[in-house]
Amino acid sequence: MKDKYKLVGPVYDWLSAVYSGKSIHHCKVAMLDRLKPGDRVLFAGVGHGMDAVHAARLGADVTVVDLSETMLKNFQRNLDKEGVQVRIRQLHSDIMQVREFEKYDMVVANFFLNVFDEEMMHRVLEHLIRLGKPGAQVVVGDFAYPTGNLLSRLFKKAYWYGAVLFFWAFAGNAVHRIYNYPESMQKLGLQVREKKHYRLMLLNCYWSVLGTKPANR
Repeated sequence: MKDKYKLVGPVYDWLSAVYSGKSIHHCKVAMLDRLKPGDRVLFAGVGHGMDAVHAARLGADVTVVDLSETMLKNFQRNLDKEGVQVRIRQLHSDIMQVREFEKYDMVVANFFLNVFDEEMMHRVLEHLIRLGKPGAQVVVGDFAYPTGNLLSRLFKKAYWYGAVLFFWAFAGNAVHRIYNYPESMQKLGLQVREKKHYRLMLLNCYWSVLGTKPANR
């Protein structure tokens, strides 16, 4: 399996902090307070992994999935460095090959779906929904769809393309518009329950969106 994050992975945490301050971190843990001890939660794409650690410390049964060996090694180094003792299951796999359907109480895609072009993004999101139990919570944290006045929208788009072009150049990620995740989630049958925004320079540049899967799905 090709590791697209071989170059970017070692500096991923640093890049996140430089580009957003603490906004990305706050966005990633925004909906985790809904977890109960014993809940099964899957994180698609490990990132810096502190959101997964937070979930495990709340008593959740946590699985992280990442195709990048570099990102998983970086995650393990973070665990070792911080002396984290919680158990977290790590899968080195393409998320589309994970077939644990209707197993999870919560499925989290933080800054993960933006890796893909629009058609593939919808396929991956649909697959993530299938991994959730009936009634499961599905969380997407990412760059917020641009709203507000013209200058606000222009800034958010420029800010987004700065990130997406960097990851296109160094990791081969897709270049695309900013996705309207609530709209995509609703089209795939989720009920959007909550949105939390996180700011950069007084603008809502990030959001965490929580949807629920129908209980009879």
